[in-house]
Amino acid sequence: MTEFDALLLLSFGGPEKPDDVRPFLENVTRGRGVPPERLDEVVEHYLHFGGVSPINRLNRDVIAAVEAEFAGAGIDLPIYFGNRNWHPMVEDTVARMRDDGVRSALVFPTSAWGGYSGCRQYHEDVLRARAAVGDGAPTLRKLRQYYDHPLLVAAFADAIAAARAQLPPSQRDAARLVFTAHSVPVSADASAGPPADGGRLYSRQVAEAARLCAQAAGVADHDLVWQSRSGPPQVPWLEPDICDHLGALAAGGTEAVIVCPVGFVSDHLEVIWDLDTEARDKAAELGLGYVRAGTPGTDPRFAQLVTALVGEQLSGAAPDRLGSEPLYGAGLNGALCATACCEPVRRPGRQA
Repeated sequence: MTEFDALLLLSFGGPEKPDDVRPFLENVTRGRGVPPERLDEVVEHYLHFGGVSPINRLNRDVIAAVEAEFAGAGIDLPIYFGNRNWHPMVEDTVARMRDDGVRSALVFPTSAWGGYSGCRQYHEDVLRARAAVGDGAPTLRKLRQYYDHPLLVAAFADAIAAARAQLPPSQRDAARLVFTAHSVPVSADASAGPPADGGRLYSRQVAEAARLCAQAAGVADHDLVWQSRSGPPQVPWLEPDICDHLGALAAGGTEAVIVCPVGFVSDHLEVIWDLDTEARDKAAELGLGYVRAGTPGTDPRFAQLVTALVGEQLSGAAPDRLGSEPLYGAGLNGALCATACCEPVRRPGRQA
């Protein structure tokens, strides 16, 4: 089995000062056909929070927690931090790893999912970074998808219980549990996963994670909705949107909701704007009681999860999981994507 001498935490990235916001968003949306007015709108979202996304700080906190877990587990791997869209850029991090003598590293992505944006694009990040560094670049193996890991499910279940306790006693029992995840174009979801698995890998995994978390929280019924769409309005995306769904629930007599962002591992801007600002304001307008469950990144079990995934890879152990949807990644189907798995959707004006 390959020996590894480092772990790379690979994430999306986010601005850390106002001047970063526009260049960051241009990196994120390059080639995606996002209208300029939509970009202007999202710039305002970031400026509402001082032009700072919490995602980099949260990832550094995760790294510190994983370092402590590694020490307790006897795993002697330094941890590096790189991003797809903003500093520290993954290309720069991989160059530093090479200069530090790293030869082969595992990669933990801050996305639990299959699909293009949640999985394949992280493989592309790794390949791009190694190509940019050139001779001496370490080999990089992305860890498997972990949407149904018992530690992740348990952290979300406890977050749901804690959120429920914030509601007035009269609303707790009848509150509707609503799970959210980042929407993607319908065509992208259809191409998610190897063709032999029938596509829709991302939305199927999200649905299964929601089911597992609801079950662990002791909730018999729940809804799954979507948030944070950003593409051209003429392109169909996964629906319903969270705010539209809140309107439907209120019209049907629901008095309170517990919103659980099952698609996110940390409270970055798409959580604190789309859920803590827009959805919360919509619920207030509708007269709905509203609480939002926390994300697992600050839960000690998240660092334990990272350690467990690394341990699986180092030992060759079978994946510890609760779900039955297909699962891909290192130690399962190899370091790279399966043939034709989660191909990027061709968009008008996008270069090959």
